[in-house]
Amino acid sequence: MNLLHRWLCRSAHWRTQVEAEILPWALEGLRLDGRVLEVGPGPGITTDLLRHRARTLTCIEIDRRLAHQLSARMSGSNVTVRCEDATRMSEPDASFDAAVSFTMLHHVPSPALQDRLLAEVARVLKPGAVFAGTDSLYSRVFGLLHIADTMVLVDPAGLPHRLEQAGFIDPQVDVNPTGRRFRFRARRAS
Repeated sequence: MNLLHRWLCRSAHWRTQVEAEILPWALEGLRLDGRVLEVGPGPGITTDLLRHRARTLTCIEIDRRLAHQLSARMSGSNVTVRCEDATRMSEPDASFDAAVSFTMLHHVPSPALQDRLLAEVARVLKPGAVFAGTDSLYSRVFGLLHIADTMVLVDPAGLPHRLEQAGFIDPQVDVNPTGRRFRFRARRAS
């Protein structure tokens, strides 16, 4: 992420938006019991809110500095932070009861790698477990925020098929009323 993006993702404004809008909408009707995987927590605003919902929370963060900072901040809690590539996780098959990802898929540098990430999440989930999350849609401000940054947008219309190809069933994708983001959820096939 570029400097502006890093600043925004740590800001009080973003935290308020995540806490009041994004997480409640994305997780509406879902319980995150047991062992939960969070893919791409960045600085960990979502982690702060999710760790109270799960028995244990494992975060996979590719950015070494962000992973180190989040790990230090979560020391002694129910959160484990791993600095690794979510397209090649070290976790064993069927080891999580749920997985989440918030506003990070567009940071994966190609559709092929995004698909690999989806397949890896399916691999590490138990059969029937839910994968839920959000991502953003294009706007001029969103584009400006990503100058000199990775921005490979995910088409919400094509995401259900991509989730099915990755090993999920019952995919649901909804665009929010503002048209700025979408949420998704699907279950790991048995």
